[in-house]
Amino acid sequence: MSKKQNKLTQPQQEYQTFMKGKEPKKPLLRNLILAFLVGGFICTIGQAFTFFYMAFFDFTEKSAGDPTVATMIFIGVLLTGFGVYDHIAQWAGAGTAVPVTGFANSMSSAAIEHKSEGFVLGVGNNMFRIAGPVIVYGTVAAFVVALVREIIMRLGGS
Repeated sequence: MSKKQNKLTQPQQEYQTFMKGKEPKKPLLRNLILAFLVGGFICTIGQAFTFFYMAFFDFTEKSAGDPTVATMIFIGVLLTGFGVYDHIAQWAGAGTAVPVTGFANSMSSAAIEHKSEGFVLGVGNNMFRIAGPVIVYGTVAAFVVALVREIIMRLGGS
């Protein structure tokens, strides 16, 4: 029995047990397959844009990454604005959250939802409430990886 259930009274515990029996079973395998396929499809579209930029604009494989990411973000925001991305996400689950389009969706959803509160306190505040942790943890993770790499390089070089 968990700590949370210890604090519940006997009727509350019985109700919790009763409700667990009534919960519909989640189709785990179906959800995993859909997330894999949809996430892979989104990444395939991104790869197609990379090839497009390399073929028609003479980008190198390395330099084509920036316009590809910008294009995928634009598509994610556009689909969110039209309400399409949320329907895809309900159907596909985590497959839509992992690529950069998922981040674009969460940022633009926050902006759309809070636009009535004004640009600074509504849109800006709520967008950066979502983006802030991503930026901070991304920066810290990059620092730690660079530090570990530097230590390995110095130890390996001596």
